[in-house]
Amino acid sequence: MEEDLVRMKEYEGRLYREGNRSGPVRFIAGVDEVGRGPLAGPVVAAAVILPQDFGFPGINDSKKLSEKRREELYGVITSEALDFSIGMRSPEVIDRINILEATKEAMTEAVNGLKQRPDHVLIDALTLPSLDMPQTGIIRGDANCLSIAAASIVAKVTRDRMMAEYHRVYPAYGFDRNKGYGTKAHYEGIEKEGICPIHRRTFLKKIL
Repeated sequence: MEEDLVRMKEYEGRLYREGNRSGPVRFIAGVDEVGRGPLAGPVVAAAVILPQDFGFPGINDSKKLSEKRREELYGVITSEALDFSIGMRSPEVIDRINILEATKEAMTEAVNGLKQRPDHVLIDALTLPSLDMPQTGIIRGDANCLSIAAASIVAKVTRDRMMAEYHRVYPAYGFDRNKGYGTKAHYEGIEKEGICPIHRRTFLKKIL
């Protein structure tokens, strides 16, 4: 567990030691998103700035963690983070500009929502040209970088809670269980009830 934590902090550690082209680095924001693949619901991004000495074990790619563990870690991260922020884009925006551009907008919103301006931003897989600050895109960042992994957990828990609330409004699709992904029960709900306002029409062209 300790070895995993040391490995996950390598990107941040290098920046703290060496700085970047703008100078010394004190505040690093990790950024990740969830919800690019579902048929329904928003895409949600989180930006998280952890303390340099953050050492709580078990932070990892949110997809590798149980729901219970994610909830536990969400509480730790949001209570100990120096700052965190959420950005999201609705199904309507996803349909209008496509999921990749909606993801970038949600990520940008999350970073711009931070009260503490980061000296450097670490992003899962992408870079964000609209951000006027140093940044690094890291492939599989949610599994290899502590700050990004923390952001993935915050984004995942936030979106899952939203989908559970949507289930109360639109119970036919099983959003509390499938979170909007294309499960058998979800497709059966669409066949029976049609689509609802939070469905992504561009993801359902074959059905529509």
